[in-house]
Amino acid sequence: MEIGLVIVLALIVIFSLWVVGLYNGLVRLRNLVQEAWRQIDVELQRRHDLIPNLVETVKGYAKHEKGTFEEVTRARNMAVAPGSSVAEQAQQENMLTQALGRLIAVAEAYPDLKANQNFQQLQQELTNTEDRIAAGRRFYNANVRELNTKIEVFPSNIVAGLFSFKRAEYFEIEDPAARQTPSVEF
Repeated sequence: MEIGLVIVLALIVIFSLWVVGLYNGLVRLRNLVQEAWRQIDVELQRRHDLIPNLVETVKGYAKHEKGTFEEVTRARNMAVAPGSSVAEQAQQENMLTQALGRLIAVAEAYPDLKANQNFQQLQQELTNTEDRIAAGRRFYNANVRELNTKIEVFPSNIVAGLFSFKRAEYFEIEDPAARQTPSVEF
């Protein structure tokens, strides 16, 4: 009887350690997804900080393009609004990307502006920021995929369900037009 009790206790301990291991793995993945999102958020904030400077630089050359400036400003304000889900943030960023594309198109019509060193520097910083955002999106989405897979596959789905782990949202571009690379020539 004692050997049977020891075996049962050993199985309970092994099962408990297995559950703890799965739980800790899920927590680790969830935290990695959250960290990846915060890194994207840092780059998005940098992007949002660059935009007013870019708008002001272009404004000095293209005073009659008021509608474009207002559209960029409106899209930026929506993108920096707090409390958005990942999907809402992605949609707002898509609208901002489209508005920026129109702003760059306006800038192309002004040769003096294209030669302006301040404009060139802002354009380069914005390009670098866009590259970091793209890399951050890839890193974030890879971590989301790993977390979501762990939540869905057996047997970790049982532990995930017991401890209320939820699937994370991908940071995706929904608008097919936004998937097109804008053509910008200087």
